[in-house]
Amino acid sequence: MSEQLKFIVEQLNREPFKKNFNLITFDSLEPMQLLQILNDVLAEIDPKQAIDIREEMPEQTVKRICALLGMLKYKPPGNLSDVSSFRQGLVTGSKPVIHPILHWLLQRVPELKKRTYLARFLVKLEVPADFLQDDIINDTYHQYEELVEGFKTYHKECEQLRTSGFSTAEIRRDISAMEEEKDQLIKRVERLKKRVESVSNHQRMLEQARQLRVEKEREEALTQQKQEQKNQLFQAEQRLLRSEQQLKDLRQAAADANPESLMKRLEEEIKINSYMVSEKLPKELEGMRRTVQFLQKVASEPAMGQADLQELEDKIKEADSQINQLIEKRMMRYDPMDDKLSLYRQQASIIARRKESKAEELQEAREELAAAERELRQRTNQTQGSDGEEVIRGDEMKRLVAKLRSKGTVYKKKRQEIAELKADYGVVQRTEEILKQRHDAVQQKLQAVEAEKGISGYSDTQEELERVSAIKSELDEKKGRTLDDMSEMVKKLNSMIVEKKSALAPIIKELRSLRQQSQELGQEYEEKKAQYESCAAGLESNRSKLEQEVKALRDEMAQKENRYHHINTMSQQILEMQIQRAAEEMKAYVSPDPQEKKKAMREVYMKNISEQELLGKKLREEQKTVRESHSANMEQVKMWRDLEQLMECKRQCFIRAKNRESIGQIIQEGGEDRLVL
Repeated sequence: MSEQLKFIVEQLNREPFKKNFNLITFDSLEPMQLLQILNDVLAEIDPKQAIDIREEMPEQTVKRICALLGMLKYKPPGNLSDVSSFRQGLVTGSKPVIHPILHWLLQRVPELKKRTYLARFLVKLEVPADFLQDDIINDTYHQYEELVEGFKTYHKECEQLRTSGFSTAEIRRDISAMEEEKDQLIKRVERLKKRVESVSNHQRMLEQARQLRVEKEREEALTQQKQEQKNQLFQAEQRLLRSEQQLKDLRQAAADANPESLMKRLEEEIKINSYMVSEKLPKELEGMRRTVQFLQKVASEPAMGQADLQELEDKIKEADSQINQLIEKRMMRYDPMDDKLSLYRQQASIIARRKESKAEELQEAREELAAAERELRQRTNQTQGSDGEEVIRGDEMKRLVAKLRSKGTVYKKKRQEIAELKADYGVVQRTEEILKQRHDAVQQKLQAVEAEKGISGYSDTQEELERVSAIKSELDEKKGRTLDDMSEMVKKLNSMIVEKKSALAPIIKELRSLRQQSQELGQEYEEKKAQYESCAAGLESNRSKLEQEVKALRDEMAQKENRYHHINTMSQQILEMQIQRAAEEMKAYVSPDPQEKKKAMREVYMKNISEQELLGKKLREEQKTVRESHSANMEQVKMWRDLEQLMECKRQCFIRAKNRESIGQIIQEGGEDRLVL
């Protein structure tokens, strides 16, 4: 328990809590303060929990904390497994309840933050089945489920990208390098465009180049498609040959068969099928059901963290240790009869495993056979649909088989020749190794002799000199050939330059005159452009002003129309209401029923008038009485004011007399001692 408290205090003193506790101050906290610390830790995990618990009812606080702990998959200790006692401990702020919660939360803050973030999107809303009968609600709920699944996939991709090791700095460097390459390519394209613009019919040539590129791409695609179709055709032919061989084998087996062998074969097939149906397939089906149930259970539970995985691993280790203990106990109770039976059990298990493996091989072979038959039918249908003819049969097939056999014999001969060549190559390689070993031995002897004579390294130097002289002679030959090539190239270049100059001379003359015309036209273009821009700017300003005026007038017109329609509708409604009120008034006034007459406006107004007259009469009488008693009341008020002044004078005199008596005395007032002089 002390280790637990130390860990809690250390974590609370760190970022982001900074509580500045020690073991004594933390242990002496009040229950309400302890609950507030728990709420602060939960607020760090989920910001929605940032609440002052003094402003919240205890029941709401406990309900909120229990809901969040349930979402975080907190399991109370063994002595607090009862839910009611756990909730009571939270209400009272019990230390044995809150300390384990704080210890568990502070151990897993980053993981729990991630879990709360995911829970906001992955905890599905529970909609009653009655509401789901509505089509709109059902469609909306399906869309909600699809969005939840999409969030799962996006979150997994995001986590994979985070853990994949890609660095943002590297990506930015790659992007900047790509942008630089893009700018360089753009500049290069612009330079090429400028070069091409001087060539006549450059648009037509560009179009032809574009078409050539498209055709080349199409040719590459067609070549790739042709190669794929060739591969598919070769594979189909191989499968067809295998199927025909199997068919031939089956026909031969059927030709050699008799009723007894057929019955025996059928009995074996019946046994195999009965074993598959009664033993193998039910086991596989049960295993798949268990797998599906397990996967459904895993999918229904929230995402598991590292702590949950560690807990499961601990449980697995505990179960393994228990199994090992049981095995040891069983081995200690060694019985020779059990040993004999174990041999038979082992043999039976080996036979059962062999039986299962053979059944699996049989099932795989049947699946391959069915797939080959389906593919054969598909290929047959394709060939019938494309060519309108069936697959070749009879004599043609025999000829093809004979041709394949002849090719097979040729292949075998070639393979035998290759094997002989490989054997010769091995002999030659071995001979080379032996010669190298002999050469190394001779070299060692030669070096020993040179060392005895005092001229060590002589043979190596001589070989090096010979090699250098050979290299020098080759370089001299290459230099001679290079000089001849360079002289010929210079002659060709000079002749080409002369030809190009003679060909370009008239074009240069025409270009000079065209340049002068281009300069004149450029000046004229600049003048016209300046005039156009000034005129366009003036027209644009006038157009913008007119557009603003038109817009303002349209807005004003729309407001006036709205006001007109509003006033028109209001006047019609008022007129209709007045007409309706007048009709109701006439109906009530003419009605013989006195209750209806009372509802009429005339009767109501007459009643109000009579009430107001009575009220005015009563007020006039009160006014008369007030006027009559005004003078007496004023005298009485004056007398009361005089009495009030007299009492105030007496109070002032009493205070002065009291102050004279207290000179030189100590007076205590309001818990203070004062000396009056």
